[in-house]
Amino acid sequence: MAPTRDPSSPPLPAPTGGWLGRLERLGNRLPDPVLIFVFATLAVCLLSAVLSHVQFAESDPRTLVRDAAGHVTGGQPLRVINLFSLGPALRFLSRMVRSFTEFPPLGIVLVAMMGVGVAEQAGFIGSGLKWLLEVTPRRLLSPALLLTAILSHSAADCGFVLVVPIGGLIFAAAGRHPIAGICCAFAGVSGGYSASFLPTSLDPVLQGFTQEAARLVTPDRLIHPLCNWYFTSVSSFMIIGLAWWLTDRFIEPRLNQSMPWSPAPSAGNGSNPGTNTPHAGTSAEPDLLSPLHPRERGALALALVSMLALFGVIALLALPESSPFRGKGGSLTAPGSLLMDSIVPLLFLGSLVPGVVYGLRAGTIHSHRDVVAGMTRSLATMSSFLVMAFAAAQFTYAFRESNLGALFAVKGSSALKAMHLPVPVMIAGMVLLSTSLNLFIGSASAKWAILAPVMVPIMMSTDLPPELTQAAFRVGSSSTNIITPLMTYFPLVVVFCRRYRGEIGIGTLIRLMMPYSIVFIAAWSGLLVAWHALGWPLGL
Repeated sequence: MAPTRDPSSPPLPAPTGGWLGRLERLGNRLPDPVLIFVFATLAVCLLSAVLSHVQFAESDPRTLVRDAAGHVTGGQPLRVINLFSLGPALRFLSRMVRSFTEFPPLGIVLVAMMGVGVAEQAGFIGSGLKWLLEVTPRRLLSPALLLTAILSHSAADCGFVLVVPIGGLIFAAAGRHPIAGICCAFAGVSGGYSASFLPTSLDPVLQGFTQEAARLVTPDRLIHPLCNWYFTSVSSFMIIGLAWWLTDRFIEPRLNQSMPWSPAPSAGNGSNPGTNTPHAGTSAEPDLLSPLHPRERGALALALVSMLALFGVIALLALPESSPFRGKGGSLTAPGSLLMDSIVPLLFLGSLVPGVVYGLRAGTIHSHRDVVAGMTRSLATMSSFLVMAFAAAQFTYAFRESNLGALFAVKGSSALKAMHLPVPVMIAGMVLLSTSLNLFIGSASAKWAILAPVMVPIMMSTDLPPELTQAAFRVGSSSTNIITPLMTYFPLVVVFCRRYRGEIGIGTLIRLMMPYSIVFIAAWSGLLVAWHALGWPLGL
């Protein structure tokens, strides 16, 4: 259940002035995220009922086919499915449970949080953060946190449940504003999702859609899975630098004015009722202000060795060309490879094993019951997320089945093509189209499955390579993840913020993240335009 307001804590300060203040006030008037998804689902059903009677001239981009001669045929006409008609309505009802249980973020969050719960209960996370505070200067916490966020992209969506809450903990332990730490981590994990030094599971997924779309124009066109790697690697430095500057120079100073924060050593046990006291429904924060005890230091070293040993064994198993971890063609990162499918379970083990080792050595774990208790306590804080995930899963299913996403993409891309814009404006237009669709569809692969068959051929007709179109899509899709409440992890971040201010709402988080989003879109689009103008390869 979402935390309730502590009667002893002062009221949340009024939003700041200006357009950001108006945005915050508007956002905070929004209902609970669960109700937002319910209303959005009803809106999709109503819109589908209206548009199902309209005959569209365009073809559904997902049904375009290529004959033996390489010519593209029109495919099936684009039509919107009326979700209020009997058949689709019954299918929606019959799929309700499966839509929930198969909702991708659900398993990621629950499995990852069980391992994190054991590591937190044992004290492994607290000791690790203490050590990190010892070796990292206070003024460099932001770039260190952002670097961790960027590296988490190689681990699917686990950065949302691992790095984001740790951002709040580590900032609070250093005497800095914890919500600034959450915002900083959220900007790196979600806003900079398409920036990465390492290959991610998203690379081959997008490449598959891009290649099929490109072959609608050039039948023998090949796209490398890492066709954007150079660009995303350089983008990582840009995202770290921009988010560091925004956090330290803009976000945190304003947070200190509107929501003053002062570290309270006793906040971890909830005995000091004040502004910084964790609210009901959250796990107690570890005491990170005291120095590491020699026994804690020894347990931490042993736990880190066990973690390195675990991932070392996995690396040895994955390296051989005949490794079962590899997928088609021997790739470790291709869709369907066992390594990519095992990322979340491996991260579960990566926190469970060192957590148990630490607990046994430090004396915080005495039996298997302590391990189970850690998992149980961690999942207990996720009850509000479970309710939200159920509503979000129904919205996702309804939007997908109605074909509204394909309609929005086709109409938007047709308007873009009809404008005959210069190359830089075409790139910016592709970014904005991706940005707009991102406000309705959270999954990057789902958006690109709709956009790629339309936009890749359009851009190729203006001599823009498909790799560039994919990069423009990734810029727009990533930059606005942090300002749309329909992004599946957005309500979870609100829950993390409420550990420190129980009345923080959707509007407050949108206001805090809006500067990141605006700066990311502008700078990232400029980088892509300059990259293309200089003729640099985007990747392999």
